[in-house]
Amino acid sequence: MMTYSQENHERIQAVEKLFGSSGRPLYQPGRVLIGEGRLMKGCRRGPQAKVFFLFNDVLVYGNILLAHRWYNRQKIIPLEDIRLEDMEDSLTMKNQWLIQTPRKSFLVAAASAEEKKAWISHITDCQSTLPRWDPSRARPSFAVAWVPDEASCTCMRCSRQFSATQRRHHCRKCGFLVCGRCSKHRAVIGHIQPEKHLRICSVCSSSLLGSGTPEESCQRGGSGGRFSSDKDNDAGFRGEEEGTEYNKWISLWSKYYLKPEDFRAELRSKVKGQ
Repeated sequence: MMTYSQENHERIQAVEKLFGSSGRPLYQPGRVLIGEGRLMKGCRRGPQAKVFFLFNDVLVYGNILLAHRWYNRQKIIPLEDIRLEDMEDSLTMKNQWLIQTPRKSFLVAAASAEEKKAWISHITDCQSTLPRWDPSRARPSFAVAWVPDEASCTCMRCSRQFSATQRRHHCRKCGFLVCGRCSKHRAVIGHIQPEKHLRICSVCSSSLLGSGTPEESCQRGGSGGRFSSDKDNDAGFRGEEEGTEYNKWISLWSKYYLKPEDFRAELRSKVKGQ
């Protein structure tokens, strides 16, 4: 009969196989897979179904190419870098909350209020088991959540109408939808990408210059150009057909393997046994 540690190891290996060669290794000593499920993630082109795996120290998510068989674009977020914020329902997403991290912040939504509560409870409980977790400690700067593309048909700085030639862009500092003319400036935003100059709007550029923050400006003739940092890694995927269950609101928190309180009890028993 397998021990819990062996079962946990096999479950994590199974998750690694689902992401294939494109994913990073997930197993390491002491890491426990708490649960998994599907959530709707707010992306710039609207809510999209993503698979989420909660471990005792990290949150992993990715695109669904084939349910329970093939995922890609794996993202790994340390739980110590996450801050959760409850949000009211919107027109496009119900039972939602905000996941904030230094590099990226985004909205996720569950199928029901009970499921939302379960996800938030499990994440916060796992955070409380982290060895150096201190909710009162100074937290890093968090990235803002981007305003969805469909939220505005005009630039949120100059009110120009967006069109096929007047494309939408996002300011990396404030998250607003802006046109190319209002987002010609670039700046290093250390907590997002310290090695790159990212697109920012004219208002944020003025704010940075006024505060004495180093900022580099680039002037371009039109809004058609695209910098490598402009690419939205979550802007749509082609792995699911319309009309499948993954585009519907279904029960997502369908499986968890170990409650955080049980994990804490297991840790205590190991400490006593040493």
